[in-house]
Amino acid sequence: MISQSHSHHLLLTQSSSFSSVFLPKPITKPTHSLSFNSLSSMFPSLSLRPPNPTTTAVSVSDNNPLPNSDPIPPLRIAIIGFGNYGQFLAETLISQGHILFAHSRSDHSSAARRLGVSYFPDLHDLCERHPDVVLLCTSILSIENVLKTLPFQRLRRSTLFVDVLSVKEFAKTLLLQYLPEDFDILCTHPMFGPQSVNSNHGWGGLRFVYDKVRIGEDELRVSRCESFLGVFEREGCKMVEMSCADHDKFAAESQFITHTLGRVLGMLSLQSTPINTKGYEALLDLTENTCGDSFDLYYGLFVYNNNSLEMLERIDLAFEALRKELFSRLHGVVRKQSFECEGETNKVHVFPNGYENDASLDSMRSEDVSLKYEYNPQLSGSVNDGSRLKIGIVGFGNFGQFLAKTMVKQGHTVLAYSRTNYTDEAAKLGVSYFSDLDDLFEEHPEVILLCTSILSTEKVLKSLPFQRLKRSTLFVDVLSVKEFPRTLFIQVLPQEFDILCTHPMFGPESGKNGWNDLSFVFDKVRIGMDDRRKSRCDSFLDIFAREGCSMVEMSCAEHDWHAAGSQFITHTAGRLLEKLSLESTPVDTKGYETLLKLVENTAGDSFDLYYGLFLYNPNAMEQLERFHLAFESLKKQLFGRLHSQHSHELAISPSLELTTL
Repeated sequence: MISQSHSHHLLLTQSSSFSSVFLPKPITKPTHSLSFNSLSSMFPSLSLRPPNPTTTAVSVSDNNPLPNSDPIPPLRIAIIGFGNYGQFLAETLISQGHILFAHSRSDHSSAARRLGVSYFPDLHDLCERHPDVVLLCTSILSIENVLKTLPFQRLRRSTLFVDVLSVKEFAKTLLLQYLPEDFDILCTHPMFGPQSVNSNHGWGGLRFVYDKVRIGEDELRVSRCESFLGVFEREGCKMVEMSCADHDKFAAESQFITHTLGRVLGMLSLQSTPINTKGYEALLDLTENTCGDSFDLYYGLFVYNNNSLEMLERIDLAFEALRKELFSRLHGVVRKQSFECEGETNKVHVFPNGYENDASLDSMRSEDVSLKYEYNPQLSGSVNDGSRLKIGIVGFGNFGQFLAKTMVKQGHTVLAYSRTNYTDEAAKLGVSYFSDLDDLFEEHPEVILLCTSILSTEKVLKSLPFQRLKRSTLFVDVLSVKEFPRTLFIQVLPQEFDILCTHPMFGPESGKNGWNDLSFVFDKVRIGMDDRRKSRCDSFLDIFAREGCSMVEMSCAEHDWHAAGSQFITHTAGRLLEKLSLESTPVDTKGYETLLKLVENTAGDSFDLYYGLFLYNPNAMEQLERFHLAFESLKKQLFGRLHSQHSHELAISPSLELTTL
């Protein structure tokens, strides 16, 4: 009889062309080095549609932690596999008054003594203590060997066996195969670990999935099972009763996708930047949590969950579709519009006020010279007559309205223009709306704030009637890329106009509950030397400082370098996940909930914004290719290891044939 693990490996290797498909190849081309078409032909049942399992037995209960003063019947629990996770569970089991024994291949006796657990280096000695429950905390890859070595004859008949593996059909099959029929079986999956519990400050609200595979009918055995489940219920876990098959269908979408993205991001060596967004910080947390787990865990999720191969294929196709969507837009005049006067970017620009700016100096500014803007916290909540500004907003869509609301609240006078008629929206905000740009500019606003899209900025800027404005008017942009508008402003604007390039690192969604601690990046590209012009620039910056923003002064070049590694990667991850049509499942982890939130935030922006980040940030192309190569490398790790393991098994058991499947 072939074991389940042998069967699964052999199922993945049914094609005679296995070696040519899975052997690693050099990563030298942007096209796929691994073809999923061949995998689909090997497995006709694979579908590119999202899995839509029919859940036959799902029960979710939201439980509050039971009072610790409640009397609890202590269980005698033997933990087999006393590594990090076994010790993690042991802490809570001990705190609830249960009696614990432990065994592991590695010597964890000192950790056991620290926790108050009796440690046994010999499995026979442990089993002779007749535990009520045997809790298997082994890795996915080692569980079969562990079951083969257990001295079942030393245990009491009807002992309850519990596993905590991240895949459930595989565990269920093995337990039914190896355990004597009079032993009870409870398959479980705590959807959390030490890191997620630390960030969650306990187990409250975290999901615990279980399937009562085989529980005896007499009252003692039923009660023992409920007592074990009560361990997690008492800590406030969401108890989800679900079949092993349904768990694996849902987990392939949530847990496997979460770990895959976390692994890819981990290979990019992402670092915190001075301009982190909330979305990017969430990705950094995700990377830390997933890469803290062993690769064996991730590999086990891939090999022993029959749904994971399809999910990997869907991720691959989604990323390829995203890349094609980006690259297809590069054809035509759009690429030409990025920098028509590329040769001018290295010239020295001399302005009438005596301010000299060499564009090449931007690259010399490092993170060390990023300055925190100094704001006097004693300033009142509203502006005074001396700092009140008349601000003309060109582009009054969602973001323009979002900024205008705060500006009006602070007492500034706001005028607005847009191609689309937003008269009603302007009236609600207390903004004067103009359908003609000449009329707006004749009102002589002190600041012109461009809130246009990246793709339309050049066209809009060249159409502005500058002659209607006062000389030295301050021009400000809020684009997500900075070198592009900086170059454009210097080329197009009359030299007597001031230039302030900014990037609020937030939007209507992330800033809906206030701007406190959200980053606002700015570069005083060209500000006149007289006090009035300096004061006007500071008054504009104070709009954001008053709201509690983290004010970061940084060159445009440095901003784009950081943003390509943070903002563009964040949007790429969100757009990729959006193409997978992810939905909440009954077994969501905190990491998966983070991904759903990321999709919600990034998908709320137009594709033009994402495309603009790609096209007009010269560092974005490199980041996209790094993401692509990291994903290709991860696939090679998975399939290369699968191939090696299969070859090793065939060498040990050459008599095994595919026809026995």
